[in-house]
Amino acid sequence: MTPVTRRDFLRRSGAGLGLAAASVAGLSACASGVKGDVMPKTARRVVIIGGGWGGATAARYVRLEDPAIEVVLIEPNLAFVSCPFSNLVLSGLRTIESITLKYDGLARRGVKMVRDTASAIEPETKRVRVGDGYIEYDRLIVSPGVDFQWDQVEGLAQNQNTVLHAWKAGPQTAELARQIAAMPDGGVFVLTVPPIAFRCPPGPYERACQVAWYLKTNKPRAKIVVLDSNPNVVSKTALFREAWKAYPNLDYRASARVIAVDPGARTVRTEFESVKYDVLNLIPPQRAAAIAVQADLVGADKRWCEVDHVTYESVKQKGVHVLGDATMGLPVPKSGNAANAMGKICASAVVQLLSDKPVQQIPPGNTCYSWVSDREAIAVVNSYKIDNGKVVQIEQKLTPGQSAAVAQRSLGWLQSIWSDMLA
Repeated sequence: MTPVTRRDFLRRSGAGLGLAAASVAGLSACASGVKGDVMPKTARRVVIIGGGWGGATAARYVRLEDPAIEVVLIEPNLAFVSCPFSNLVLSGLRTIESITLKYDGLARRGVKMVRDTASAIEPETKRVRVGDGYIEYDRLIVSPGVDFQWDQVEGLAQNQNTVLHAWKAGPQTAELARQIAAMPDGGVFVLTVPPIAFRCPPGPYERACQVAWYLKTNKPRAKIVVLDSNPNVVSKTALFREAWKAYPNLDYRASARVIAVDPGARTVRTEFESVKYDVLNLIPPQRAAAIAVQADLVGADKRWCEVDHVTYESVKQKGVHVLGDATMGLPVPKSGNAANAMGKICASAVVQLLSDKPVQQIPPGNTCYSWVSDREAIAVVNSYKIDNGKVVQIEQKLTPGQSAAVAQRSLGWLQSIWSDMLA
């Protein structure tokens, strides 16, 4: 195989910023009575857990780099639902269907899909447990996303199915949109922001903009209260605060960590006050998903996974690579674009490692758009380099302000990056 040059990588990855298989096997690896190896290995194999921004990208790019490598993607969902742009579903600017994409493109690339949930990783034997059987691998890529720390908020664990987070785009997103639309004029929408680190730091503040815009337009006597665990807006701070000047119905309260919820009384409690709501969107504290904890991939904080900055190989489990929101230690946000960049870099590294060739040192990139009204957006672009084996940020550029032009650019970015992941 001809090694991929940095120029090739940048061309494929949309200028280095992550812009951008005959058919899916449709295996049911947890079918009744299945034991042992459910997919005997006949060639070099990369198994990927999680078909989100990082995992789907990695699957596509391993196949692009070396079609002789078998790629198995373990993902329980039949379709990918994009967290970026999901906040626009809450304001009625998009539908959930418009941000839902099938995995057909990966099928055409020869990726084999196991539509199930990985229950355990066995690094010693290089196996992933699925149902009553297992799948062997030569290299494993884990892109598990986040899970929630329900016990951090009193009353949340027993009400986790009714107190909506909508932080994993899908049915809860559509249900929260329905609740907002049904909220009485004069009602109160409460949005809680967890302490950092959490998936997509700009996300809650973009969500506040979208809900505030919707209420101002459709329910002018209603208001939104934002209870932020952090002492200030943690991303695009000045830009968001400027955007909020258009929303006198938005009440932002910093250092207001929610410690309890009572759905019966329709109240949330911080360390300082109790706040009543008509509609609640409680985004819980987060950590790497359960499979990462089970496999002892998380660090001393018991939350996030430390990885090599060049290959994304776990520092605790050799042969296992971790991507996206589950990682820590890299100066990149927990964003879809960052996960997409990691997926490409990791795919290249894994192919080189399987071929006993040197791994190229390729830095990630990140572009993040946030819609602050029905037609205007803001953006940040981060550039990085590899310095002594570590990812280092070299530049961050913010848009000077919100504009319709930035919003239009974001639409092109979205189509490009979706194609980069799934085409």
